[in-house]
Amino acid sequence: MMFCGKKQGTPTKCWRARANDREYNEKFQYASNCIKTSKYNILTFLPVNLFEQFQEVANTYFLFLLILQLIPQISSLSWFTTIVPLVLVLTITAVKDATDDYFRHKSDNQVNNRQSQVLINGILQQEQWMNVCVGDIIKLENNHLGSRGYCPSSETNMKVRQAIPVTSELGDISKLAKFDGEVICEPPNNKLDKFSGTLYWKENKFPLSNQNMLLRGCVLRNTEWCFGLVIFAGPDTKLMQNSGRTKFKRTSIDRLMNTLVLWIFGFLVCMGVILAIGNAIWEHEVGMRFQVYLPWDEAVDSAFFSGFLSFWSYIIILNTVVPISLYVRYVPSLPWGFSGESGGPIELFFSMKMKSLRSNLKSSSSCTVNI
Repeated sequence: MMFCGKKQGTPTKCWRARANDREYNEKFQYASNCIKTSKYNILTFLPVNLFEQFQEVANTYFLFLLILQLIPQISSLSWFTTIVPLVLVLTITAVKDATDDYFRHKSDNQVNNRQSQVLINGILQQEQWMNVCVGDIIKLENNHLGSRGYCPSSETNMKVRQAIPVTSELGDISKLAKFDGEVICEPPNNKLDKFSGTLYWKENKFPLSNQNMLLRGCVLRNTEWCFGLVIFAGPDTKLMQNSGRTKFKRTSIDRLMNTLVLWIFGFLVCMGVILAIGNAIWEHEVGMRFQVYLPWDEAVDSAFFSGFLSFWSYIIILNTVVPISLYVRYVPSLPWGFSGESGGPIELFFSMKMKSLRSNLKSSSSCTVNI
């Protein structure tokens, strides 16, 4: 195993890619070029989605109530009154999440199955994008997308990228097929503006920088064609390193709702304790005299135990202090492509084109959303 020294003296594993040698590159077990941005599959959707939904305090609260209502000694209400709205809320949310994930799967399939031109065994062949490997030489043409239908940067100005001069002699496919240079560079990271590596070819070393790199997602402009050596693939590319995993979205409003539900539940518990204590006192002082007419259940053998059961009964009876409609809300999509549920209140505003401004102090006077 080879290590490269960092400035601080801490060793870091090097990344090696040899051109036109898949057998050599496979020894390092690099990731494939297949990407995955979806969260679920057929087997994991139900358990994972339910786990995410029950992170909402209200959903856990109503599940707890449902369990209590299944105990006949303490329940005076039918479990049907709780399970129907709970299942309805869980189902609506699950359908929304399944729809979102379906489009993620669809987008992943479109990207992974996009055709690309790869040099294999001296012949330029059409190959699916997900089958491209580290060390492959691929051909990009003008206006050709490196991966997805967008660039990783929101800037529209073009950036100059150029090959190192020593590779200018590799102008045709026959010479490219014999190219056996090896690139040793930094491991995958999310720094879009930095790259450090070295090309070893013909017993010489040639430095590589970010000016020699085409990132995944970039579009080739003002150039008829170019050939490139694949250094990173799939989840190791800088674009995917920046995207991160798809997470369960929770806005500041959701966090506020969770806090409110906990406070309301605490208030409910206090009321239940007070009423249960009153029930135990009444049963001990007065209720004992009416055992002939109002006998206790067989499981109840004392006023204290009667108060304990009454506590849970009051929790069930007063459960409406936490309305399940608190979490049922319709959030329409905004015109520019994201919903209020995923966007939430705007706390930070980032502006591009910083170089063209002397002072970039901005203040927001008003914002109107037509819903």
